[in-house]
Amino acid sequence: MNTLNKMQVLSDSAQYDLCDYVNHNKSSQINLPGIYHAIGKNGCQIPIFKTLMTNKCKNDCKYCINQSKRNFTRLELNPDELARVFLHYYNNNYVNGLFLSSGISDNIEDTMEKTIETARILRKDFGYQDYIHLKIIPGSSKDAIKRAMNLADRVSINIEAATKDGLSEISTTKDYNKDILKRVEWINDIGKRNPKLVKSGSTTQLIVGANNETDKEILSRMENLYKKVDLRRSYFSAFTPVEGTDFENKTACSQDRTSKLYHADALLNEYNFKLKELVFNDTDQLYLNEDPKILAAREMDIFPVEINSAPYKELIRVPGIGVNSAKRIISIRKKQPFKKISDLKKLGVVTKRAEPYIKLSGNYQSALDNY
Repeated sequence: MNTLNKMQVLSDSAQYDLCDYVNHNKSSQINLPGIYHAIGKNGCQIPIFKTLMTNKCKNDCKYCINQSKRNFTRLELNPDELARVFLHYYNNNYVNGLFLSSGISDNIEDTMEKTIETARILRKDFGYQDYIHLKIIPGSSKDAIKRAMNLADRVSINIEAATKDGLSEISTTKDYNKDILKRVEWINDIGKRNPKLVKSGSTTQLIVGANNETDKEILSRMENLYKKVDLRRSYFSAFTPVEGTDFENKTACSQDRTSKLYHADALLNEYNFKLKELVFNDTDQLYLNEDPKILAAREMDIFPVEINSAPYKELIRVPGIGVNSAKRIISIRKKQPFKKISDLKKLGVVTKRAEPYIKLSGNYQSALDNY
């Protein structure tokens, strides 16, 4: 099998590792495997080369396309081979960065060494200075993690589940506290001691719907992590049954559920909400047909808030007002108070959502009772 065919198999095997991608080759005119489009800070699409070192894996994750007992084509690229394939993509302007993950072919340390060596070849042998995202394998040594962080712009480790029991439902080969949460702490500690490392920070990912964990349990774990470690963001992968795995007959998770989790997670991570401010149904799930921020606002006694005097903490709790627009409001009102709601719209405020929750110079914009 030639290298291009290997890349097709390995990039398909990496499809469930999330990195802000929006599609797979669908908007690209280049018919090559592994090209995904990530979303940059300005909203533009950035082509990323996303693949595995190997889809061989000794782990028994019951949901995973690479589950050890699943019968399909198993392949592996060596670091030099993978580095050269990536550089071919990069030098021809097909991609702007690398996202590299791996199954565990032999043992954890050998697999991490191959991942690190790929990044080392690119950085040291070929002088590549653009974006690299490396996945940290659960159970990796602190030394391996540190060397990966010395080479990567971003690292991530999948916590997979929100609780120890939740992980045991989907895998028996990993220790939740030791192999995963301890490594999350190590990544954080190494980053604190060396602020220049991984300038794009660290992230994590959970599988949603493969076990019986509730949205409240998932968000409780994320709130706990955001308090303890400098985690840039979280990804929620909706469980999809894969033929040949233990969970092939399990019901797929709704994309609507992960969409609400992303929204609620942003409230915790970016808007400084507390878990206790979020609203869940009787089974501790988010409401699929309701905006989590609006539901939370209806339970708060701070509204309506005065746009011209409310502190930042209150402004970002207003539905329709984001982090950036709240900062702009504070900056502008120092010079001149806001008088018309149309002025807020110019700043990016979704005024239709915000109106029931605000006052301008003491005047109500609309009655809460009408909403």
